[in-house]
Amino acid sequence: MASMSGPVQADIAVQDEGKVFAPMIVGNVFYGPCNIHSDSTTHQVITEAAATSTPGQDAPLHQTSASGDDYHDYSDASTNLKDSLKVEYERILDGNSLTGHRRYLNEVYTDLYIVENETGGVIQGHEVRQMEAFSSRPAGQEVPIHCNDIFKIQADGKRNRKVLTMGIAGVGKTVSVNKFILDWAERKENQDVVSVFPLPFRDLNLRKDTNVSLMELLQDCLPGSTEFDSLPLGDGKVMFIFDGLDECRFPLNFNNGGKLKDVNKKASVGSIITNLLKRNLLPSSLVWVTSRPAAAHLVPRDHIDQVTEVRGFNEKQKEEYFKRYCGEDLANKIMMHIKKSRSLYIMCHIPVFCWISATVLQPLTQDSNLKIPTTLTGMYIHFLVQQANQMKNKYLGSPRDIILKLGELAFCQLEKGNLVFYKEDLKACGIDISGGSVYSGVCTQIFKMEKRSSERMVYSFVHLSVQEALAAVHVFYSHRFHKKSPFVQTLKAGLKWCFKHSSYELHKAAVQRALQSENGHLDLFLRFLLGLAVKSNEANLQELLPGMRIASASMKNTVNYIKKKIRMSESSERTFNLFQCLSELEDDSLVSEVQNFLKSGDLSIKDLSSTQWAALVFVLLMSDETQEKFELNKYRESDEGLTKLLPVVKNTKNGLLDCCHLTEVSCGLLASVLSSNSSYLIELDLSNNDLQDSGVGQLSEGLRSSQCKLKTLKLSGCMITEEGCSSLASALDSNPSHLRELDLSYNHPGESGVRQLNERQNDPNFKLEILNTDHGGEERVKPGLRKYACELTLDADTAHTDLSVSDENRTVKWLKEKPPSPDHPDRFDSWSQVLSRESLSGRCYWEVEWSDMGVHIGVTYKGISRKGKGNECWFGQNDKSWSLDCTKEKYTARHSSNKTIISATGRCSYKIGVYLDWPAGRLSFYNVSSDTQKQKLSHLHTFFATFTEPLYTGFMVIDSTVTLCKLV
Repeated sequence: MASMSGPVQADIAVQDEGKVFAPMIVGNVFYGPCNIHSDSTTHQVITEAAATSTPGQDAPLHQTSASGDDYHDYSDASTNLKDSLKVEYERILDGNSLTGHRRYLNEVYTDLYIVENETGGVIQGHEVRQMEAFSSRPAGQEVPIHCNDIFKIQADGKRNRKVLTMGIAGVGKTVSVNKFILDWAERKENQDVVSVFPLPFRDLNLRKDTNVSLMELLQDCLPGSTEFDSLPLGDGKVMFIFDGLDECRFPLNFNNGGKLKDVNKKASVGSIITNLLKRNLLPSSLVWVTSRPAAAHLVPRDHIDQVTEVRGFNEKQKEEYFKRYCGEDLANKIMMHIKKSRSLYIMCHIPVFCWISATVLQPLTQDSNLKIPTTLTGMYIHFLVQQANQMKNKYLGSPRDIILKLGELAFCQLEKGNLVFYKEDLKACGIDISGGSVYSGVCTQIFKMEKRSSERMVYSFVHLSVQEALAAVHVFYSHRFHKKSPFVQTLKAGLKWCFKHSSYELHKAAVQRALQSENGHLDLFLRFLLGLAVKSNEANLQELLPGMRIASASMKNTVNYIKKKIRMSESSERTFNLFQCLSELEDDSLVSEVQNFLKSGDLSIKDLSSTQWAALVFVLLMSDETQEKFELNKYRESDEGLTKLLPVVKNTKNGLLDCCHLTEVSCGLLASVLSSNSSYLIELDLSNNDLQDSGVGQLSEGLRSSQCKLKTLKLSGCMITEEGCSSLASALDSNPSHLRELDLSYNHPGESGVRQLNERQNDPNFKLEILNTDHGGEERVKPGLRKYACELTLDADTAHTDLSVSDENRTVKWLKEKPPSPDHPDRFDSWSQVLSRESLSGRCYWEVEWSDMGVHIGVTYKGISRKGKGNECWFGQNDKSWSLDCTKEKYTARHSSNKTIISATGRCSYKIGVYLDWPAGRLSFYNVSSDTQKQKLSHLHTFFATFTEPLYTGFMVIDSTVTLCKLV
């Protein structure tokens, strides 16, 4: 069964006045525009194909003894291997492998972005969606790495012997390998390695049905290896590079199969590779495997020392590329346009898409009368039209037939999951390779071939997205011209199609097929297919396929069907793509609706439908703001809110989920996030949620996962006891390498809990640096904010003469008749206000009950003015105080003369809870329900400030009575 395989990264040259400007992109490198010689017969394509190699001469082979008793000088053999590989890898092929020119790799090499990645597990979903997720991660949270350093001995004396490098199609895996080989061959890097043997899977596939020994395999594939009559056994002396695991066409059985220890014993190619990775064969050898993410799981993680990932262009490199390609002025215009569309900007992480964008936008941005595409479909149709026009002008013929045949090939192979194909695949679609037409004009821009060491030709599109765009063109054309649907697979469906073959039915079937795909391999194809039906792409489509009948149809039914699928979908990955489909259809109604909710500020109390929740997730995932930090209390403070917005938490660096009324239900959800290979959640704040020991136990399951990269975990005030601390200590034992800070203040860990965690902090094998268990005690095991309850009284010396303080200094009442009272320097003399006797710092919670007209509840520095009628004395009307004014009709939050009005409809219970988190700079007011059993709190307003000295509470009272409730 054919595996999911993909084209090797290629880049294309653009002809202009006898020169070819090639923005060369290979491997982990990108090449600025190069002036390459062009002849009159072909447009060249930059490929990564290795030079054609021929089998070497037979040589006697034997293996040195495992004991190392026989000394063997490998210097001559190593020198000859280096010379051979230098010739093969010092130039990059320019054009297809039969006629292309060569450029020196070192002349144009520039690093791309490679990072450490310790997942190595099964990664589902379309690669473009993976890239969209990667691009939304904040810069600086990943560890960049240079490919030449991967196998070097580290500072701790350890060496990574088995490495897997992942990367989606087109970001630069293969030539990062080529550069590594060239630097070794030129004696620049890794000279402690005696021999490097590159064995691409494309070559190994051609030997899948034969049994050979490792030495015979090297001799057959690498002419420069024939002088090795044995292999050195020292640590890291031999390296094998297996490039393109996703193209592997033979089984790799790691669970069964015998052990292979002899380099001269015959076995299958798959057995040779698995025994090298399992350390049965040449256990000290270095092995480097590259793969697209979907195939990375073919090598079990326990056989890999390190996983790295090629990410393509980072933000700076995108801009640098466009400047090199078309000059600074045009580059700025292009970047400005691309940034208007999030989907286009994200795609520019793929180097080849940068080339496509530059090719399309360079002429369009220079003519103000031309319409510039804003969707992915628009960009690719423009690109295909440009390439077709170049062919038409050069060869005075129509490229229509070639485009359609390539489209058929693209779709047929995409359905099968094949991105690399052979002569028989082309022949099945009516493509005649003997005439050479496939390699002329437009085809050399979008289609390429390579000759492998066996002389067999291998074909692919220059990038997966180009194949998907052409596949969509094929399906769209077949429907419009022949009334056919490739999605009709049953007799019943065929009969229905005969009577009902509208665009809506085609789109409906395509959406269903894409949603049925386990790994989403038809997601981008679906975007293209829907986008082709949009009016704005009609003119370009007719130019690409002259003579095709196009009848504009309403997309209303298609849009409504996609919205229905969004409502029914349980997968955030698929929902995300459905929203992208709506974008291609130029319908942003759902997104606009949610954005209006966000602007209005009332999202936390609005009852959202499932579709609106999905739209909110999509908007937040596409937002730059939530990539750095996500604050749940801005949207919905509940387990339900976290459940709905979990994909956003998974995609952020800093999850701020404190004071959100979360329970152990949320802990189970967060454990799944922490153990996910696609989360880089680094900081998580769950403070002030009643998680209890049971919730912390569930959360610990995520912490103990090897996938968890959390560095900071805040669980302050979560009702945790010794039991919860034991769960956390156990999780640290399983995953000691990541957590740096653990905040357990305001809990009740007990002596045992503190001792267990202190032991881990003091152990050098653990990375835990900061452990906070302050303010602990039995009183902290109380639900809600009452765990921070403090006992406050009023200072009668500060009370205005209109006020009377009573009830053990807890109650203040406004007096109609004013008895004489002695003057005092602390007394308010104009506003009827009073202050508390006790100062407030740390975390404090108190409740205030009021009656009649209302109350102004203030929190202030002690230095607030007491004399005079100005704002400097009035709570909330200056920069030294904050207040909430309470009446039956409304609440008004005040600070520095700024005010926020909050409706009291349905909330007023004549009792207000006040929570101060002094270190965090947070002051919150809550309405306390009249139900004395549940004491439910409804959030009213929160002030955020940097407090510089202790605070005091106080009241302004007019025609009312106010009491500080007894909570302790």
